[in-house]
Amino acid sequence: MHSSDPQPAGSSRRGRRSPRRGRLFLIGFLLGLGAFVGWQWWPSEDAEPSSVPTPVAATSSSSTPGASATPRISSLQDVLVEARTALAYLQGNVDDYTARLVKQERVNGKLQPRQEMDVKIQTRRSEEAARPRPMRVYLRFTAPEKVAGREVIWAEDRFEGKLVAHEAGFKGLIPVPPLDPEGMLAMLGNRYPITQIGLINLVRKLIERGEDDLEDSNTSVATTADHLVGDRPCFLIRVIHAEPDGSEDDFSVAEIAIDRERNIPLRYTAFGWPDGDEAGDTPLLESYTYLDVELNVGLSESDFDPENPAYQFP
Repeated sequence: MHSSDPQPAGSSRRGRRSPRRGRLFLIGFLLGLGAFVGWQWWPSEDAEPSSVPTPVAATSSSSTPGASATPRISSLQDVLVEARTALAYLQGNVDDYTARLVKQERVNGKLQPRQEMDVKIQTRRSEEAARPRPMRVYLRFTAPEKVAGREVIWAEDRFEGKLVAHEAGFKGLIPVPPLDPEGMLAMLGNRYPITQIGLINLVRKLIERGEDDLEDSNTSVATTADHLVGDRPCFLIRVIHAEPDGSEDDFSVAEIAIDRERNIPLRYTAFGWPDGDEAGDTPLLESYTYLDVELNVGLSESDFDPENPAYQFP
């Protein structure tokens, strides 16, 4: 969020705010909040999901000329080794990246419509590093149509840790107050806060969930050779639970697609368990696909600044 700057020196008239001006400011703030709530910052409850991912068949395989042999992954321990290798690479070699993110989540039992967005992410480097670097995020929504043009910026070191955002078109003319990224409004319709976006956080989640299952005989692993995510040859790891365990994030199948060349995750999808309303189906819990990933593009301060003339912040 923007911090409040001291009032510049000026005439006594400039230094006073009339009751009328104060009322107009309050009305504008409330209109901005109303725009945020009423104009689909999150998908509406009656929105119909589209293009819902389904599990990859265990025997499916595409033939990709030039793809390397599928790594030897036969256990969850092997999956964790791959995930830790990917995490070390990202933390040690990737300063920033751009991508197109396609996500779909089930929130409070309701499957939300698929969302697509262009993302710019600056990765975090710890305070102990020679050159510390805060995490920063820029999002521009491109689908569905009702949210296309929405922009969001969040940075650890800016706006007091809050996110700044605006809607598209006429709705974007009314300012939205800065939001706590983990607050009620920012979280509505979202499974995770914006602070957990990105490839590094995705790998961390994989490791955390894998470690929870490590000693569980209920878990098995299968691989699919020459899987494609966009135009990138990947190998697909399928983590399979034989039966529900009752935990909050329990899944029947989780799929992780790893870019062969760069050893980074490009897709994570988890499916729940059939219930009375979806008998025979495996309901989608969450899906995140990173397309057109470009690493170390040299993002600058302006990429995370609402004043960037290429952005449409009011």
